[in-house]
Amino acid sequence: MTEESNPASDVVRRDRFSGGPARGFLSSMDDDERIFEADLAVDRAHVVMLAEQGIVDGDEAAAILSALDEVEAAGFSALPDGEDVHAAIETAVVGHAGDVGGKMHTARSRNDEVATCIRYRLREDVLDAIEATLGLRQSLAEVADDHAETVMPGYTHLQPAQPTTVGHYLLSYERAVARDTARLFDAYARVNRSPLGSAAFAGTPFDVNRERTAELLGFDGLVANSMDAVSTRDFLVEVVAALANLATTVSGLAEDLVVFSNKGLVELSDDYSSTSSIMPQKKNPDTLELVRATAGDAASGLNGLLTTLKGLPRAYNRDLQNATPHAWETVDAVSEAVAVAAGAAATATWDDEALANAAGEGFSTATGVADLLAMAGVPFRKAHEMVAESSEKVAEANESIAQSNVKEAYLDALDAAAEEILGDALDAYVEREAVAAALDPEESVASRDSPGGPAPDAVAAGLVSAESSVADDEAALADARESLADADAKLRREVSRHA
Repeated sequence: MTEESNPASDVVRRDRFSGGPARGFLSSMDDDERIFEADLAVDRAHVVMLAEQGIVDGDEAAAILSALDEVEAAGFSALPDGEDVHAAIETAVVGHAGDVGGKMHTARSRNDEVATCIRYRLREDVLDAIEATLGLRQSLAEVADDHAETVMPGYTHLQPAQPTTVGHYLLSYERAVARDTARLFDAYARVNRSPLGSAAFAGTPFDVNRERTAELLGFDGLVANSMDAVSTRDFLVEVVAALANLATTVSGLAEDLVVFSNKGLVELSDDYSSTSSIMPQKKNPDTLELVRATAGDAASGLNGLLTTLKGLPRAYNRDLQNATPHAWETVDAVSEAVAVAAGAAATATWDDEALANAAGEGFSTATGVADLLAMAGVPFRKAHEMVAESSEKVAEANESIAQSNVKEAYLDALDAAAEEILGDALDAYVEREAVAAALDPEESVASRDSPGGPAPDAVAAGLVSAESSVADDEAALADARESLADADAKLRREVSRHA
């Protein structure tokens, strides 16, 4: 390449607009490496289409495509200075191919070009995020299967509430993450539409074939209206919102594991823990604390994106240059956090004995007793009153009652409450043995066999559903990736044919 054929200023701005103190402020080159490969693909598809439509001749197309190969081989770091990657690549193409390189931008604007590049790259990022959710769901389901009958305390307001199982608990998060997966798939469908061929916003007088470039780039269709195509960034909002929701879901899992670790119910692997710089006995759940914090980063990204987009007039505005980094930062951070959460969940050790001991704390089986009375015909509110009064009396006297006698004391208190509230002895409604069984955490769990409940059969059904759902989503992910790979192969064949 000669100095004469390598313009000193980019071909878009030329000397008049290429200097001055604001040039660096205007430049997006620091963020544009991410879409370097996307831009090359978009350029190639556009040039192939221009040749097929007779807008540029075969020799011209071949020269441009050859120059693009040179640019790709040299890499992003070899690009000339430019306001953005699009101008820098075009400048390099002109440098390699001469004036004919300037025909590459025929029937196109940077407005539709950048919108297409963002969508082209974001598709891969969304699929990577989906893959991360599938990894987490698989980890949760596998551990849930191992602990389908491991009784643990369930909490509301961080207070002992009712016993459940580790399997039931983990499947609750698998189901939530499954919805996050679905939201990302929905967003992907709207990302995967091509704006190319819309030009600045008002279309073009050239006889372009927008469907052809969409096909070569693996898009499922077009963003039809040319003004909408270049100006909208709602697809970024949708993706970042789905990621923020996912990060919020996973932050709850992280918080639970931090709390359970503090209570001695679960131990995190050393691979997902740290220690103190001064207190050698410490084992801290640092990775999960950072997973928890990622939800704040994702919410910040969504808020920043929405604020940047708020009130923008149609059609293209330079504010949009600052919108995209919110998406890149969010998808990277959340995908990594989800992968870390999956590893932490998969390698944690649940303490069966500690969990079983904690499962009955705070009279957590009291609801089961109230349910038993209601099944025997006692109005539930009366049953609720009886059990609450009995629990309170036993709790007040708990220090003076031997542990082995707590259950008998509870039954005696309940019998007294029945006489007081119902005017009958307890055994007029239920046998003491049945109440004693209802007070046992394992029996309590086993009785809760409604669909989606913690009983072993219900958890088994939940596991089957989770495994089927993961398999379906894995197949959908594979199909999406295969479709993009097929489009890439087709584009390369067409490039070779025109080179």
